[in-house]
Amino acid sequence: MPDTPSAPVILGDEPGSFPHGVLAERHPAIVRQVRDALPYGPVQRRALDRLLRSCAEGVIEPLPAGADPADRERWRAWGLDTHAGRSWFEVPWLWSESHFYRRLLDAVGYFGPGPWRGVDPFRPSKRAELDAPVTDGELAALDALGDRPAEERAHALLHGSLWGNRADLGFRLSAAGARTREPAPALVADDSAALWSLLPPAGTGTLCLVADNAGRELLPDLLLIAHLLTEGRIGRAVLHVKPYPYYVSDATTTDVVDALDRLRAAGGAAAAYGHVLWSAMADGRLAVRAHPFSCAPLPYADMPDDLRAEFAAAALTVFKGDLNYRRLVGDRWWPPATPFQDVTAWFPGPVAALRTLKSDVITGLSAPAEAALVAAEGRRWRTSGRHALIQVNPSGRPRRQ
Repeated sequence: MPDTPSAPVILGDEPGSFPHGVLAERHPAIVRQVRDALPYGPVQRRALDRLLRSCAEGVIEPLPAGADPADRERWRAWGLDTHAGRSWFEVPWLWSESHFYRRLLDAVGYFGPGPWRGVDPFRPSKRAELDAPVTDGELAALDALGDRPAEERAHALLHGSLWGNRADLGFRLSAAGARTREPAPALVADDSAALWSLLPPAGTGTLCLVADNAGRELLPDLLLIAHLLTEGRIGRAVLHVKPYPYYVSDATTTDVVDALDRLRAAGGAAAAYGHVLWSAMADGRLAVRAHPFSCAPLPYADMPDDLRAEFAAAALTVFKGDLNYRRLVGDRWWPPATPFQDVTAWFPGPVAALRTLKSDVITGLSAPAEAALVAAEGRRWRTSGRHALIQVNPSGRPRRQ
């Protein structure tokens, strides 16, 4: 990363480490889950079995001969020629993990000419979560927020987006309470005041929100956008999603439509917000963007110029979730006290991260916060999903060449 000391890139080659477990255990489990989720035919099943064997003992292979030429060139630019023939465990974990999902889509015929073209292999699990009865309760919690002061409503919706499907939308209205309910702080960094200062009342700027998961995590992201639009804190929002299914539950345009339908059918305040969002999409105040780089196995510091220009023009860009955090700061073994502002100094405009901790990478922690986390959980605090952060860099600049 520019202007920051180097830190080792995270690999998956250490047995017992979290990245190694993802490659050796989680990926094979995902292959089996996908194999059982839809009535794939013999061709797809054989391809999934080959991918299963490759995860355990194979090497990274080039894209199949029938791959779209433009996609083939993108992956070559993203390092496929360099990594082909190497073990999944020997290349940067971010790259290996991302390429796994690209090969999984090949296996099920997502990009092929046959009947499975464009069929999301993760859709059954996404829909099941979105339609679960517990989601009704989470959306009903919005009704109770109507009588709250504006500041509390904003706080609740921000934290709903932060924590995703961990709790209902009224979760932890008090940040002070969030810090005291557990032996170690649940919220390990809180720059929410800086975030709100970048989204002032009567704001007319554009918010870019780089989405994470679909289902119950996308709903509160959309509700936060609806709140910012109705409260006049932004003039427009651009929701960045994935151009194709990715990392099991990452949001696509189809998932956005499903979520909007779910909101509008919920009744009460949720339905009102759903109609706000539907109208905003119709008149251009809410746009959905699915840039190919959203699925790149690279940090956002390497993003192309057109995407950089979009973020540079925004009043604030918010990166949601763990994977986007890894790509924002760089998937490296940063010392936890490395300032967030330093590792995002290259970003072309104001940037924020809303993230539940589910992987090893971390920046911007105070020494007391890190000590409390280690004392309470050892190393598991980095990956348990029990902790979260709100980090903001209010100013960025173009990356130096």
